[in-house]
Amino acid sequence: MEKIASFTIDHTRLKRGIYVSRRDTLPGGGVVTTFDIRMKLPNREPSVSQSAMHTIEHLAATFLRNHPLWGKRIIYWGPMGCCTGNYLLVEGNLTSPEIVPLVKETFEYIVNFEGDIPGANAHDCGNYMLNNLPMAKWEARKFLVEVLNNLTDENLNYPE
Repeated sequence: MEKIASFTIDHTRLKRGIYVSRRDTLPGGGVVTTFDIRMKLPNREPSVSQSAMHTIEHLAATFLRNHPLWGKRIIYWGPMGCCTGNYLLVEGNLTSPEIVPLVKETFEYIVNFEGDIPGANAHDCGNYMLNNLPMAKWEARKFLVEVLNNLTDENLNYPE
């Protein structure tokens, strides 16, 4: 079998950042852009804990799907199996720089979130006790301050 596109990226050189992972053309002609929101250096630093990643998922997905400008174009937000980042799928043929303000806004929301985690209850979630709001906020702040507020081309384009 052929390798899927995400397995052809040199993860030993990949920085933290926002990358276009793929673009898919839909049968009707529309395009969906998949973004790699890479929070951790793969294989070079500890991944995000499952409980923090789960909380980031709940908060980001809720925020994005309710966003006044982007909400109707958001298809999916979810964690990578390796727990080094998340995938964001958005309707449209987009670039990394076009999505930076939305990603910053999402992580600012997580950093400043107070209260009950949306959907973190037995009725709404299959593993609601696997959440850690303090660590989710810590990881979000680290990514926001160290990466999102200091983006360069290296953080917006996959290594060649």
